[in-house]
This record gives sequence, C-alpha cells and structure tokens, in this order.
Amino acid sequence: MSLQIFPRDQHCVSRKNISDNALKVLFRLHKAGYQAYLVGGGVRDLLLELPPKDFDIATNATPDEIKKLFRNCRLIGRRFRLAHILFGREVIEVATLRGHHDSDKLAQQVSSQSDEGMLLRDNVYGSIDEDAERRDFTINAMYYDIADYSIRDYAGGIADLEQGIIRLIGDPDVRYREDPVRMLRAVRFAAKLDMTIAARTADPIPHLASLLHEIPAARLFEESSKLLQSGHGVATYQLLRQYQLFEPLFPQVHQYLTEDGQSETEQIINIALASTDKRINQGLRVNPAFMFAALLWYPLTSEAKRISTERNIPYYDAFLIAMNEVISKQVKAIAIPKRFTAMIRDIWLLQLRLPRRSGKRAFRLMEQDKFRAAYDFLEMRGKVEGGKTEELANWWTLFQDKGHNYRQYMVQNMNEHPAKRPRKRKKKQPESEG
Repeated sequence: MSLQIFPRDQHCVSRKNISDNALKVLFRLHKAGYQAYLVGGGVRDLLLELPPKDFDIATNATPDEIKKLFRNCRLIGRRFRLAHILFGREVIEVATLRGHHDSDKLAQQVSSQSDEGMLLRDNVYGSIDEDAERRDFTINAMYYDIADYSIRDYAGGIADLEQGIIRLIGDPDVRYREDPVRMLRAVRFAAKLDMTIAARTADPIPHLASLLHEIPAARLFEESSKLLQSGHGVATYQLLRQYQLFEPLFPQVHQYLTEDGQSETEQIINIALASTDKRINQGLRVNPAFMFAALLWYPLTSEAKRISTERNIPYYDAFLIAMNEVISKQVKAIAIPKRFTAMIRDIWLLQLRLPRRSGKRAFRLMEQDKFRAAYDFLEMRGKVEGGKTEELANWWTLFQDKGHNYRQYMVQNMNEHPAKRPRKRKKKQPESEG
C-alpha cells in the first residue's frame, strides 16, 4: 500500500460538516496525546459531499484507555472490542487501530479463526498502517487526521471514488473468507453510491456466497436491514440476485425466482422495495416487518395450499401451520426479532379477515392496530394478482374514504339482497320573498 497525504487545501472535508460530538471525541483524544482519526464511511461521504450517517473514529488508545477519558463510554463487542461514546441519542463509535495476526501480538492479545478462515475474535491492535491494510474497501481506508486536518489515503480510495469503483483491499478470496459479510457490503456500497464493483472484487462472490450460511443470523438481520432499507432497496436486490447472495438470506424465496423476473413473488418484492425506497427518501419511517411479510407471502400461501391438500384440513388451519413453519425457517437465516415477527403474523392473518366485511366486521377491522399496514399490503397484492384481490383492495379504499352512512350502505350491499343506495339529503330551498 502506498500512502498519499492530502493537506487541508487539497480536499473538501470541513469540520463544519462533522458532528460536534465527533469533534469533541477527536480533540479530547488528541489533547491526551493519542492519535485520532475520523475514518471509514464518514470520510467517504464527506468527500462525496453527502451527509454521513455515522462518524466513526480510530485511535491508538486501547478500549480501557478510551474508557478512562470518557465517563459517557461503554465498551462492547467480543469479536472486536469497541468503545461507544454516548451523547444522548448520538453514539460515536471509537475503535482501536487494528494490527496483523503475527505470533508476537497473538501471544499478548486475543484472536481466533475458524477452519474456513473466518475471523471469530479479532482483538489485535496495531499501527495506522496496519489498520489501513485490514480495512475492507479502498474507499473506506481514508483517515481524516484531527492533528493537521489532512486526509491519509492508504489504498487509492480518493481515485476510486472519482472513478466510481468499489475495490477490495488484498486478496478477495482471503478477505471474503475472513468475513463473508464483506460480500454484502460490496453490493450495498455499489447500490448506495451508484458505483461499479471491480472485476477482481466481484468475480469470487458467486462462488463464496454460501459462506453466508456460517454468519450468525442476528448479524444478518442487521445487514439485511442496511441492504434493503437504505433507500436503494430495488438496486440492492438486483445486485444480490446477480451475485447469488439472495438465496443464503432468503432460502425459501429462492425457488420462486425466475429468469424473466415476472413471478408473483418477484413482482411483490419489487413493489415493496420501491415503496420502501420512496418512503425513506421522503424522510418517512419504515418497518422491516412489512418488507419481510412481502418477501415471504407467496412462499407462505404455497406452503399453506400444500399442507391443506396433503393433510386434508381447512385452508385457514393450514395457513396457521404454514405461517409458523415459514417464519421458523426464515429466522434460522435472518434472526428477525419477535416484535417484527409478531407484526408479520398480524399483517398475514388480516389478509384472511379483510374479505369478511358483513355486519359490523368491516368497522371492527378498521379499529385494529395493524389495519393500515394490512390494507397497504392488500393494495400491493392487488397490483400483483388483479381480479378479486384488486377488487377487494378497491372496496377498502372506498370504504375508508366515505362517511358512516355510505359505509353502512357498502356493508349492506355485501348481502345477497343489496340495500338501496342512500339518497343524498336535499338542501332546503330558501323561501321566496315575493
């Protein structure tokens, strides 16, 4: 690696665009005699003149030394210990510069690898040069030095930013085996930054995609949320399929994917991700439960039909069994938290209840906490399935827009002998003056 140093007058990174809390941490570390750098995505985004999502810091201070400097610090992590400096809702992550796995350091510190080469523990500290070599992509191996406000570029990251290239540092086969999540990160950065993955970085991915099965399911939930809820979900999904990374994340969905991309499953995935992207880019909140409900809906209904036929039981009972099985299988790949699986179940179950609108049922359904999410899901299904599903979605759209009297008429009209449409009350004509 060849170091390039860009003085303050040769780059666009300004302290006014850096979080005040991140600056406090940087300056305190520097004042205490430690090296302190803004690193990774924060530097990358500032160079691209994008608002950084996080401000991460690297230092030669150990976690225990960091904790002594900051009362608002907590240490986390087993695989690699990190310091989180808490400022209300903002968390500044501080990592000690990492080193190589040579025998002298391993004798003093803690490191472990699996038989496949995956890093299990990585508490090996080193110099900034070693830390740069340990980073994943060139565009993430740039350091903003608070000592003189320069940028230290160790791997040609600035040049790759200018050319729009995602390039892995080191031997891709080795680096992916160390941490298979790097394959997902390559895809995420390419989609988010609208860049191209370098050929040498991209070529091993399809062959090594199965390594994701070895990643803890809890970590893959975090990664899947970043992938599909970053505002670039549609582009990310396409890249996941291109590099065969989708199947390890959603093994039950894989069999419903086609070459032309027009199956019901693929249509609803694209609609759900496009809707999520739109909401995120409008600054609106999104719930991952809705996305997972869409991804797994047609595998669920197919499984329910199979169980109903094979066991000769009512579809509703088969649906409940299939729902449990589908969620159980999915959480083995991606550990979706219970608060989200509960909402997924609510959205799915309401799909069976929404067609039942007679009597007071329609009014009661609208009072359900998850009604709006279930209705949005039904509307999405209507775009895919058409026919009766689309008619039902249109009925609920009209039902929500109308007043109580017209809603009552709509419900009555569900019976075999529809009631007469309520007449509009005539306005009383003013008496003539003559």
